[in-house]
Amino acid sequence: MLASKASGARYLLLSLLVVVLDQVTKYLCVYFIEHGTMGVAVTPFFHLVHVYNHGAAFSFLAGMGGWQRWLFAALAIVIGALFVWLLLRTPRTHKWSCLAYALFIGGAVGNLIDRLIHGYVIDFLLFFIKTDDFFWAYPAFNVADIAVCVGAAILCVIALFAPKKDASTPKEPDAQTGGGKVSSKAKELPRI
Repeated sequence: MLASKASGARYLLLSLLVVVLDQVTKYLCVYFIEHGTMGVAVTPFFHLVHVYNHGAAFSFLAGMGGWQRWLFAALAIVIGALFVWLLLRTPRTHKWSCLAYALFIGGAVGNLIDRLIHGYVIDFLLFFIKTDDFFWAYPAFNVADIAVCVGAAILCVIALFAPKKDASTPKEPDAQTGGGKVSSKAKELPRI
């Protein structure tokens, strides 16, 4: 059995929701917005656009001839699988960790689908500052990117602010182990 009933496996439904929302919004973008234009003005500083990202975040390695498509696809598969493994071994009572893992999985799979099908990621959300003599734009992004960033932010907050367990405090005897000290990490993981 891969995961116990008490694992965060049910959070994979959130990952699926992220993938569906990401793919539907990208489809709508491609269908309704002409590629390479300033698209639909939502506000004076936010447009829905239709652009392709052949690289990673912020178009990193975008102009490298195509090999980066397979590198980033492989990284998404490996890291996504790692987060699935973590999610299946995390107790569902650790809601924030499960949420972070699920968002990251959904975002990674959403962009992976684009890379495998198109060879690039479709981005459509563009925030910018424009005056008469100045223009600055944040790199366009999509729903999958939002999910990955929010998941990463949650993990950072957990790492920085989660209460730490005092390792010097003796543990009470545990009926499953026959007494003695049990590390907190071993106690948190489900037994397989």
